[in-house]
Amino acid sequence: MSMKGFTLIESMIAVTILTLSIAGPLYTANSAIVASMTARDQLTASYLAQEGIEYVRAMRDYEYLAAYHLGGGSVSADAWSNFLTGSMPGHPGAVTQCRTMACSIDTTRDMGYGSGSSIFQCTDGGACAKLYLLASGIYATNRSSSSGTATAFSRTIQVVDIPGTGGNPLYPDKRIISIVSWDYHGIQHAVTVYDHLTPWQ
Repeated sequence: MSMKGFTLIESMIAVTILTLSIAGPLYTANSAIVASMTARDQLTASYLAQEGIEYVRAMRDYEYLAAYHLGGGSVSADAWSNFLTGSMPGHPGAVTQCRTMACSIDTTRDMGYGSGSSIFQCTDGGACAKLYLLASGIYATNRSSSSGTATAFSRTIQVVDIPGTGGNPLYPDKRIISIVSWDYHGIQHAVTVYDHLTPWQ
């Protein structure tokens, strides 16, 4: 009577083949999940970055409508000056403050610049606070609400002078840079959107 069985080497080869046949699909599935999460976050960040640009543009437009309502001979120049310096009392402005330090935007606050307003300088060592997703579906900083779900996203707005533009050396056209950054599994990601704002003519 002969007894046959698996040798130790045959068993080890079988276990190795079984491990590889399971590990390959699991690795592929994990890679697909990471890729889909990154794509989801990148889409959200793109919308948040574009929202930052649109909000600053809305501030410029608001100043033009306010200056147009008041009338006068230099509506466009007055509106642009008020947009940049915030010199008209009770109106938003002073976006040029975002040249020296990055700013953040909270669209749940009143339009304007500074403490209690929608645009404010970041204070966390130059880094802007993380955004919260509120129950209403709006992203906001913790300045506006302590409720909501914390996200990995933070948004910064920067204003850069474009020399020799705008017809006035004191008020050149501006490049607005909106950056949304986030960290996923220890890897830093960012989406950057640019726009070029000019005075209304």
